[in-house]
Amino acid sequence: MLISVSSRRKWFTVVLLALGMAIAYIDRSKLSVALAVPDFKSFFGLSDADRGTLNSVFFWTYALLQVPAGWLVDRYGVKRPYALAFFSWCLVSAAAGLAQSFGVLVALRLLLGVGEALVAPASLRWIGLHCTERERGLAIGVYMTGTKFGPALGTLLTASLITALNWRAAFLVLGLGGLIWLVFWMLVVRDDDHGDRRQATAQPAAPGTTLRQMLATRLLWGILIGTFAYNYFVFFCVTWLPVYLVERRNLSLNSMGLYTFFSFGGMATMAMLAGAVADRLIRRGGDPVRVRKAFTIAGLLLASTEVFGAYARTLPVALFFAIFSLVGLGLATANYWALTQTLIPGVALGRIAGVQNCASNLSGIAASLVTGWLKQATGGYEVPMQTMWVMLLIGLAAYIFLVKPAPLTRTSSP
Repeated sequence: MLISVSSRRKWFTVVLLALGMAIAYIDRSKLSVALAVPDFKSFFGLSDADRGTLNSVFFWTYALLQVPAGWLVDRYGVKRPYALAFFSWCLVSAAAGLAQSFGVLVALRLLLGVGEALVAPASLRWIGLHCTERERGLAIGVYMTGTKFGPALGTLLTASLITALNWRAAFLVLGLGGLIWLVFWMLVVRDDDHGDRRQATAQPAAPGTTLRQMLATRLLWGILIGTFAYNYFVFFCVTWLPVYLVERRNLSLNSMGLYTFFSFGGMATMAMLAGAVADRLIRRGGDPVRVRKAFTIAGLLLASTEVFGAYARTLPVALFFAIFSLVGLGLATANYWALTQTLIPGVALGRIAGVQNCASNLSGIAASLVTGWLKQATGGYEVPMQTMWVMLLIGLAAYIFLVKPAPLTRTSSP
């Protein structure tokens, strides 16, 4: 059973969800640009391992709180909890511009993870309750553009503000500027989905299917492994691509911002198009699982080409694969999330999104830390990028061999 809402309000809300996610990514990606700035590095006395740690600490609290955040929106709805979380993370993001020590910066990144923990479970719950199977790919595609345009715009705007002013001003301006979004959210979105009594879904639940039982299936573990692999690549690009382009490929800060914008902007466009095309194929009689799974596998395969960029001897070739691999991954972006809702109907939507997003953001911890350690140990980016390639191959294997619609096979006893 879907919650009824007018088409205009529905799609305006989806756009707001995309913008909210974009602001979240702008606030979390500003640090990645600052880490490439000599003044920032010298002020805090950062080594490569320190930079990896700073990139990762956001994900410690963010990943840890995904399931509790999912429970929160399942119980109390999306509108008010999301508004409160949004307000808090904007203030925390701005406060990073006032940090005077490494410890304070770490504490603020941890708090940013707390504030932003609600964004994915809330957004995916709202879409799951208000959008049909035949429009869900486009809806998630539009929403997921925020995860790509966010780092694209965040990198570009942060680089421009740092160049024109300084890194402190960049944190303050972008952090406080996001609060404008709250006005539209409070005016447009209805509080129509709160309480466990409103566990509506697009399809009826299989009898006895619970979150605990799903955690004992190969299907869900295949989804979680694939999600981890997909996002290991994404979070490498969010946290280390700006530094890689400046330090390894010798781009200026503004040029780096421009090429990062093209990479993530192209991925966002592809995500929306791929979601719409998948929806159309399903409307024309295509099996939803096969269609969305094919798009997911194709996206992971194209993303793996970034390993060629690691060994490129010329700048144009390196930049081509940096852009091509991210744009290619956009084929999977909307469809791997929609595939989860197709394969696992009836489980509390906020909580299942929280579990999947927890796996997603554990990869953020791993990509940030492992890249920093390997960069410091080897002195280059080749080994970190080889590691990223291996992760993508593992993700491909998970979606090919484990993510199958039926019957569900237990991996362990409940």
